Amino acid sequence: MFSGIIEEAAKVVELKREEGNLHITMSCSFVNELKIDQSVAHNGVCLTVVEKTAGTYTVTAIQETLDRSNLGLLKIGDKVNLERSMLMNGRLDGHIVQGHVDQTATCTNVEEANGSWYFTFEYPFSKEMAQKGYLTVDKGSVTVNGVSLTVCNPTDNTFQVAIIPYTYEFTNFHQIKPGSVVNLEFDIIGKYVSRMLAL
Repeated sequence: MFSGIIEEAAKVVELKREEGNLHITMSCSFVNELKIDQSVAHNGVCLTVVEKTAGTYTVTAIQETLDRSNLGLLKIGDKVNLERSMLMNGRLDGHIVQGHVDQTATCTNVEEANGSWYFTFEYPFSKEMAQKGYLTVDKGSVTVNGVSLTVCNPTDNTFQVAIIPYTYEFTNFHQIKPGSVVNLEFDIIGKYVSRMLAL
């Protein structure tokens, strides 16, 4: 389980395809604190550390993960938002994030607003999926590339988020522009409520 509070935007240093899998090697400041089998969220996708060196670690994404997320679009040098799993004795500063990306969205607009930014994202709308909780609501929570954010101005298939300078600088939001593909995880509480109402 995660909170959507990013620890570091780290660099991709190697990508290696092996059949349907993609091995992603990252360089980050807390490599020496990681251990094999540990869970780390990468742009919101929970992946397991499978290998370590002195300065890097490697995780493996399977084909289903690549189909559902933006990890298959990564290039060497790209920055990826990282978060280690929550400590049970800590504060939940974001919201409950599972690290299970639901689908991708595309950035359609970035608007500067007196030192902050409004990002607009669009995703494929499906009435069936919306009835299962795959939607956004005004002032609700959504995870974009692993970042816990508050929704504003939602429509059936779009929403906006406001990004403060700290988040812009210390996550990979500074790399997102119109046309960029991001990972979405909709609020798990909304999914449970939708499921209960359907039953």
